[in-house]
Amino acid sequence: MGRKNKNNLEIEGIELTEDRTEEKPTITWYPGHMAKALRKVREKLKMVDIVLEIRDARVPLISGNDRLQDTVAQKNRLIIVNKINLADPEENQKWEEWFSKEETPYIFINSLDKSSVKKIFSKAKELVVKRKLENGANPNLKKKIRMMFIGLPNTGKSTIINRLVGRTVARAADRPGLTQNQQWIKVDGDIELMDTPGIMPPRIKNDEEAFYLCAIHAIKDDIVGEEEVSSFVLSYLLKNKAAQLTEKYGLENFNLSVPEAFEEIGLNRKFLRKKGEVDYDRVFTMILSDFRKGELGRWTFEKAKL
Repeated sequence: MGRKNKNNLEIEGIELTEDRTEEKPTITWYPGHMAKALRKVREKLKMVDIVLEIRDARVPLISGNDRLQDTVAQKNRLIIVNKINLADPEENQKWEEWFSKEETPYIFINSLDKSSVKKIFSKAKELVVKRKLENGANPNLKKKIRMMFIGLPNTGKSTIINRLVGRTVARAADRPGLTQNQQWIKVDGDIELMDTPGIMPPRIKNDEEAFYLCAIHAIKDDIVGEEEVSSFVLSYLLKNKAAQLTEKYGLENFNLSVPEAFEEIGLNRKFLRKKGEVDYDRVFTMILSDFRKGELGRWTFEKAKL
């Protein structure tokens, strides 16, 4: 468990400070290794033709990073909104409509679908050729195309790279922070990819956005605590009357408090300790695992404002 602060948000390593320009405190969380990673991104930008920014479809804007956007502002950029298979299909459509009105090129994908991922190369090459023509260069000259992947932790960078390359070249797992260093990956004769460590935004606007990032696992569970994150997820599902709570966990009533729902789920699943008490740790872990695999429904926390 982290330390308790005045906002009742328990986050170890996240500083809550009063911002006089806003009613609510803001959260700043920027470990030293992420600042170092951002510096390295800046250093390597001149070596790449295009930046591929990976985001999460459940939070398409919050999973962006203003600091990264400022860093790559003058660079050719493609926003890749990943994990559409875990987000609300209707909201996916609304977000595509929203992004279509923006200047930055985008593509929506499911990194577990090979055909979906293959669209990345064709779109990226199209943008590189277009930029070369705009700059008066000959796009037909044989030259390697170098692409840099950036994004928050656990948005699926490594999975996408492995799919694009057709073999395991980048470590991937359902936990943030697995990529620790920048690395060049050769795809074929004319394409090279650079994988970079996940970089969190230095400022998170409010507690709600912080928990969105915890729920999608961009922030490690041990920073906030599984109890706090699973409580947020369960509260959200109860509020939205998620049918999966009944189908998967046997809840018969959505008008339960979070503690009551935890207890009922534990009893229904027979997650019990020796004295018959509910093993809440197992319940917390199960709920987070099921939610992140999409087994509790497809949800989009951040709604598109059309």
